[in-house]
Amino acid sequence: MPCRKDVTIRSYLIGVVLASALTAIPFGLVAARALSPIQTIVVIGVAAITQVIVHLRYFLHVDLKPSSQNKMAALGFAAVVLLVLVGGTLGIMLSRYYRMT
Repeated sequence: MPCRKDVTIRSYLIGVVLASALTAIPFGLVAARALSPIQTIVVIGVAAITQVIVHLRYFLHVDLKPSSQNKMAALGFAAVVLLVLVGGTLGIMLSRYYRMT
């Protein structure tokens, strides 16, 4: 069993390093104002999507194997619920904003 523990610890360490780098890059770009605002937003978006993938792979251990199908189904359901909640909230807030102005 020690081999499996090393693989898990190694996986978590890789995940921490990647997640930290994907957090530091956008913060550095915003602080340095190195790119135009549109380019900075694109880099932030790409880093965010990549970070979601890193978290799924290295921390939640979700991959494309058949054994992860239940995890993927639960994750998909959670994503749909989150989109409905966020989308509904934004829709209500924008509607209220436009009615008040």
